[in-house]
Amino acid sequence: MSQRNQTLGEFIIENQASFKYTSGELSRLINSIRLAAKVVNHEVNKAGLVDILGAAGDTNIQGEDQQKLDVYANEKFIQTMTNRNIVCGIASEEEDDFITINSQDENHQNKYVVLIDPLDGSSNIDVNVSVGTIFSVFRRVTPVGSPVQMEDFLQKGINQVAAGYIIYGTSTMLVYTTGDGVNGFTLNPAIGSYYLSHPNMQFPEDGRIYSVNEGNYIHFPQGIKDYIKYCQKEEGDRPYTSRYIGSLVSDFHRNMIKGGIYMYPKSSKASNGKLRLLYECNPMAFLAEQANGKASDGFNRILEIEPTELHQRVPFICGSKNMVEKAEEFMRNSQ
Repeated sequence: MSQRNQTLGEFIIENQASFKYTSGELSRLINSIRLAAKVVNHEVNKAGLVDILGAAGDTNIQGEDQQKLDVYANEKFIQTMTNRNIVCGIASEEEDDFITINSQDENHQNKYVVLIDPLDGSSNIDVNVSVGTIFSVFRRVTPVGSPVQMEDFLQKGINQVAAGYIIYGTSTMLVYTTGDGVNGFTLNPAIGSYYLSHPNMQFPEDGRIYSVNEGNYIHFPQGIKDYIKYCQKEEGDRPYTSRYIGSLVSDFHRNMIKGGIYMYPKSSKASNGKLRLLYECNPMAFLAEQANGKASDGFNRILEIEPTELHQRVPFICGSKNMVEKAEEFMRNSQ
C-alpha cells in the first residue's frame, strides 16, 4: 500500500507489478524523465540570474517564437532519454520531425516512444509564473529492432501506456499515470528526491472554476460563448470563478485539485484549435480520465481521435466530468 512521503523510486518499484507490460523498461523511462526534470527545474529556478530569459531568436515547427528555456528543456529531455538508451524514438513539440534512436545494446531492443512538450507555457518564465513539462508514452507498433516509423507516434490516445507532467511552481511536482490512477510527487530540493505528496488524485465531479482566455471570446464558437454566459449567470452555485494562468499544466493542476474546467476551443483565429493533440491533449486527457475527469473536443472523446499528423491541433475541453458534459451540451445545442 503506497504511503505519503514514499519516494518516487520506492513507489515505482512497489507498483511495477500493476503495470501489464512489466519489464523494468518503463520504470527506467519514468526515472529518466524525473532526472531531466530536476535539471530543467534547476535552470527554471535560476531564471533572472543567468541569461536564460527571453526569446532564442528562432521559431518552432508551429511558427511560434522559441524561448531560450524551450530550447534548453528540449535538449535536456532528449539528451537524457537518448543517453540512457531506453526509448526507440522521441517526438517533441519543438522538433520538425520525430527522432529515431538506435539501441547501443543489440540484446536490448527498446519498445517505447515518447512524445513531449518540454516547456509548456514558457512565455510565462519572464514574469515568474508557473510552467511545466508534458509527456506521453506509447509502445511502438512497428517491429522491435527496426527504425521507428511515423505510425509509432500517430496512435490514438487510448493506446498510451503512461502520461504525466512536471509543474515548476512554488514547489516542483511530477504527476503521472500508467493507467492505474494518478499520483503526484513533490520535489524536496534539499536532497533532490521526489516524495509521494498527492496519492490517488481525483477531479471533483463538479467544480466552480472555469479557465479560458476570455480575451478571445468574440472568436469562439457559439456553444462556448453560451457556456461562458452560463458560468457567469447568478443562479444556484453560480456564478463560477474565472481563473486562467495561460499555462496548460498550471490550469489543469489547479482544476484537478479544486474542481473546474479548462477550455481552449477552436475559434475564427484558429479553426482547428491551438493545442497539440499528441503533446498536450492526449496526455492530459489520459490523466483526466484516470482521475475521474473528462476530456473532449466539444463533441468527441479526445482519446478516440485518430491522429493524422505529428503536430496536429484540436479543440480541447477538459476537467470535472459534469462541467465538461455541460459544455458539450451547449456545443450540441448550438449546432
